[in-house]
Amino acid sequence: MESQALDGGDMSSPEIIHLNQSGPTEFVFRTFSSSPKIQVLLFCFFLFLYVMILCGNTAIIWAVYTHISLHTPMYFFLSNLSFLEICYTTTLVPLMLSNIIGARKPISLTGCATQMFFFATLGSTDCFLLAVMAYDRYVAICHPLQYPLIMTPQLCTQMVAGSLGLALFLSLPLTSLVFTLPFCGHFLEINHFFCDIPPVLHLACADTRVPQAVLYVISMVVLTTPFLLICISYVFITITILHIPSTEGRQQAFSTCSSHLTVVLLQYGCCSLVYFRPPSSTPADEDQYLALVYTFITPLLNPIIYTLRNKDVKNAEKSHEKKGSL
Repeated sequence: MESQALDGGDMSSPEIIHLNQSGPTEFVFRTFSSSPKIQVLLFCFFLFLYVMILCGNTAIIWAVYTHISLHTPMYFFLSNLSFLEICYTTTLVPLMLSNIIGARKPISLTGCATQMFFFATLGSTDCFLLAVMAYDRYVAICHPLQYPLIMTPQLCTQMVAGSLGLALFLSLPLTSLVFTLPFCGHFLEINHFFCDIPPVLHLACADTRVPQAVLYVISMVVLTTPFLLICISYVFITITILHIPSTEGRQQAFSTCSSHLTVVLLQYGCCSLVYFRPPSSTPADEDQYLALVYTFITPLLNPIIYTLRNKDVKNAEKSHEKKGSL
């Protein structure tokens, strides 16, 4: 009976499975499809995206580490962003892939809390680091003569460490607050492909207004504040770009800025839709599809937009190839 509840059944809505069954609380994730053919296709597709994310971001880290010409604040932040993307997706994707094919595998309360903590910490650090990178571009474009004096190696390290420290400071109490709530039943189905905060709160058999309020406040700090700082930075960057006499220079600068803003809007926009909406107004499947954007799309776009299209990286690779041929 227990295996039947895990392997099949109606997946149309999150439900409590075996409510009166004794034992520690465990969670199972909702499947994308019950069709074996579609499961195989989804597994191959998501595995391909995951491998591309790992390869693209690892290539950035390797390029920055091995080329002295890329030892600048901008590429220091980019390599840290790439490392975050690798850790961030690895927190979610392997477990997700293991649940796509075959029987759904339960995750313990501790395992779910651990995944939620690392997801919240790495995701928040990612958001803060995007704001730091926007500030770096603001100083480089608007104050080029003062750039080496402002963006020192010590300040760059402090900004990355500060982003991680603030994320830890916000994520630890939020995760602890969520898992102090009681969960009634043995097997609970999460209407998601990982232990995200809103669907887990939905399964608690207690008043969740306080955790929901705390989640809203923390989301304001993690999403709204960095996004506003990024927008302000790009306003000043745009004003400076408009004063560039060269038409080609303006077009190149605007092309770079628009690419960066595309990633920012995708990440912050999708996250805002997930974490700022009232729980009652959220359709059953919509959060899963929005989460796929910041789980796969933005980590895949970051290497392409931020670095692999960048002339500095291409020139560094060409010089490396010339040295190798010699």
